[in-house]
Amino acid sequence: MSEAIGIETILNSDLSLLQAVKTHSRGPEGALPITPEMLVRQPSGNLFGLSQNAGMGWEPGRLNDPEYLILSTHGGVRAADGTPIALGFHTGHWEVGLLVTEAARELRNLHATPFAGACTDPCDGRTQGTDGMMDSLPYRNDAAVVLRRLMRSLPTRRGVLGVATCDKGLPAMMMALASSGTYPSVLIPGGVTLLPENGEDAGKVQTIGARYSQHQITLEYAAEMGCRACASPGGGCQFLGTAATSQAVAEAMGLSLPHTALAPSGQDIWLDAATRSARAMLRMTAHGIGTRDVLTDAAIRNAMVVHAAIGGSTNLLLHIPAVAYSAGLRRPTVEDWTHTNRSVPRLVDALPNGPRNFATVQVFLAGGVPEVMLQLRNAGLLDLTAMTASGTTLGENLEWWEQSDRRRILKQRLRDLDGVDADDVIMSPDRARSTGLTSTVCFPSGNLTPDGSVIKSTSIDPALIDADGVYRHTGPARVFLTEEAAIAAIKQGNIGEGDVMALICSGPKGAGMQEIYQITSALKNLQYCRHVAVITDARFSGVSTGACIGHVSPEALAGGPVGKLRDGDTIEIVIDRKQLHGSVNLIGEGDECFTPEEGARRLAARSPRPDLAQHPGLPSDTRLWAALVQASGGVWGGCVYDVDAILQKLQG
Repeated sequence: MSEAIGIETILNSDLSLLQAVKTHSRGPEGALPITPEMLVRQPSGNLFGLSQNAGMGWEPGRLNDPEYLILSTHGGVRAADGTPIALGFHTGHWEVGLLVTEAARELRNLHATPFAGACTDPCDGRTQGTDGMMDSLPYRNDAAVVLRRLMRSLPTRRGVLGVATCDKGLPAMMMALASSGTYPSVLIPGGVTLLPENGEDAGKVQTIGARYSQHQITLEYAAEMGCRACASPGGGCQFLGTAATSQAVAEAMGLSLPHTALAPSGQDIWLDAATRSARAMLRMTAHGIGTRDVLTDAAIRNAMVVHAAIGGSTNLLLHIPAVAYSAGLRRPTVEDWTHTNRSVPRLVDALPNGPRNFATVQVFLAGGVPEVMLQLRNAGLLDLTAMTASGTTLGENLEWWEQSDRRRILKQRLRDLDGVDADDVIMSPDRARSTGLTSTVCFPSGNLTPDGSVIKSTSIDPALIDADGVYRHTGPARVFLTEEAAIAAIKQGNIGEGDVMALICSGPKGAGMQEIYQITSALKNLQYCRHVAVITDARFSGVSTGACIGHVSPEALAGGPVGKLRDGDTIEIVIDRKQLHGSVNLIGEGDECFTPEEGARRLAARSPRPDLAQHPGLPSDTRLWAALVQASGGVWGGCVYDVDAILQKLQG
């Protein structure tokens, strides 16, 4: 088709267009509602802003209404009937413009002047296994910077509504809103997509390539399942990955209204959240409640508790500290995370952790974050005095939820639609314990991970857990320096049962701290590969499962001992899922076995592998990001830009 486009259609226009050009227009009718005092005292920018507002068509008589900014991650171009004119990067931002419209309409109706802007976001699912993944985590900081600049570029704003859905755009929006200080802000979660009536969820469908390569599925099956997995056009994925976890965490922090996380995108109940969030913004203004009154140390602790209770994505170990830093709060440490996960039971049965694997929209109908927090309240695990975006405390919100018609009706709706009892989705601690749900995150140490690592221990296949609740795996190292080489080995059948895949040079300095879901998903869905473990200085998708240990620190290119591993080295992994202790150690070379202490000595005596290298496609932007976050506390500091620390190093 493109070959038939002639040069004359590119260079020439209809002559009538040329004849219709004008140089003047009458301009808006009316007059600016200005006073002598405004002309004398206000900066020229404020006055010129009124002229521009009138030029855009706002009613002149309402130009002095209080101004509020709505920022979103909207992407793509939709026709009025919703059909695509230009696609977005992902479903997660495809429909959020509808939320912006709904919130803006409510602000306008309540005699406020809404402004709207956007900084769209990428999709980790789309960039899996591609060079695009090297921009994924660095994008979060870039977007937070842009969003903060947009906020400050409307100096007359009274507050900010943020609308976002997915893995990087939502944490970036939270970081931006966190900097609002005395200004109120409310986050409107973009919700989730629906399940296909007969098909696979968006997590499993990402494994069709690996399963087809191993002759587990046909081409026809792959094509059909791939087509229908995203069953509705908007919303984050159906599993409790980074997108859904970020929505839940935003609500747990008090940035979002109660029971707005995980709502079904595009539906009336989803739009209603935008309307009510606009009202909440005005109520916060009226009561003098700023973002700093909501985002406190207590809010961060509550978010960590909810993260543990839902079995959330390990990527929030990067994002929650970043939000805390942006709010001027203390960043949680590994010790804080360990304490939280040892004291908080997992209460939610959801994809991908199981055991029954309910979808995120079913978690929403079962009561979502407020229902989880009711159980946590009863266990004395929350700070109920924390202020929220509703203008009331968390304790008051939970008292409302407990008696609400919303809670009762939606639980019944879940039973009517899917035959699911809400108590099977969100459980009491006793019921969760009897069902076999275990705590979420463990931080293994050892001679290969001296500065720490992380594993979602709850997602290890229960069949691999010994009677004492401990996962034990000893096997030979298979070392890969690129994700491409690792996934090729899996697809070609070159990984054996019992192997320990070590993917290195994939941390911040090596590849922008890639998310390697295509590897973990391929292992999950291949027969013998559940008996294969993974250690890496990269990170994992929130939908990843299995014996996958990430965030290995220091990373290979920062001198970490993992960069000294050789093929055939014997690695021992021990994960106690009950006590949340773990270790990753070199314990053998060739046929020789030795203690972890001897392994540490031998690693210290080894030189780094001569083939260690940054990914050849690593963008210079990401190299700069890696240097800045390393100076700012690194992975465990949330991969932020700590300006004071950076300046100190530059001046040192």
